[in-house]
Amino acid sequence: MKKTILLIHTGGTISMHVNEESGAVVPKETNPLIVESKKLRQYADIIELDAFNLPSPHMTPIEMLKLKNLILEAISKQEINGVVITHGTDTLEETAYFLDLTTNLEIPIVLTGAMRSSNELGADGVYNLVEAMRVAVSEDAKNKGVLVVMNDEIHAAANVTKTSTSNVGTFQSPQYGPLGLITKTMIHFHHAPLQKQYVEVSSIEKKVALFKVYAGMEADLLLSSIDSGYHGVVLEGLGQGNVPPAVVTGIKALLDHQIPVVLVSRCFNGIAQGVYGYEGGGKMLEDMGVIYAPGISGQKARLKLLIGLNQVHSPIEVAHFF
Repeated sequence: MKKTILLIHTGGTISMHVNEESGAVVPKETNPLIVESKKLRQYADIIELDAFNLPSPHMTPIEMLKLKNLILEAISKQEINGVVITHGTDTLEETAYFLDLTTNLEIPIVLTGAMRSSNELGADGVYNLVEAMRVAVSEDAKNKGVLVVMNDEIHAAANVTKTSTSNVGTFQSPQYGPLGLITKTMIHFHHAPLQKQYVEVSSIEKKVALFKVYAGMEADLLLSSIDSGYHGVVLEGLGQGNVPPAVVTGIKALLDHQIPVVLVSRCFNGIAQGVYGYEGGGKMLEDMGVIYAPGISGQKARLKLLIGLNQVHSPIEVAHFF
């Protein structure tokens, strides 16, 4: 008996085409994947929804929340054995991580996309979609959190990131590697996440800024986030989680205004932690009240802080999310 898979389209390169006159990659009025998805019915019975038709830079946490609600609503109405979502690659990892934090389902949720549009030579969209469908119907894909399937690999939402602007092998999980591989005959998982965090969220109303720390950085950008009404700030710090001395003034001002500051490393590998005790060093920042988010990127820490701030009454309480 075939499984039932909810297939949700959100737009992105996977549903775009190259305009022959201008050479620009643009959205199509009709999603080409809706036609191509007929090929997928050999793997499962499909419930197909065209949720959005957005380039991925147009995605916001508001759409991510709508996507989460759409999945839960569909599951409440009938038995669904898995979810596949097509998505633009620029923000795919962020939507995947948002869903990973805000859904608590046994069934697989699999995101996929494409680096080449539907009418380009060597288009990879349909291939990736077929592989995502094969993963979604696999019993081994259950209870592994939200997954990203691209280019014959299966990645965890918490670890995966886009590493190349154009290469079809762009999605990698630095330090951790993929959870599994896809061959012509099998879905092979070789490890799984040890833990999964779930946060119930019903609205996204707060604002969180993200800054990359650099040599010679001043405090002015951090101070401007106070005047601009941001409720939280994430810093991609240097090394193990350090900042230039001038930035400390801005961090102190944020904390004095009860605006939480979360620190990650701008490095791909390793984790941020309070080690150094000099001015702007991680241990000093930790003692000041800066929150460390080990093992995730700046963009994912921003989403985690954003979700947390929408769930607590006091900014101090947000620390337990990390």
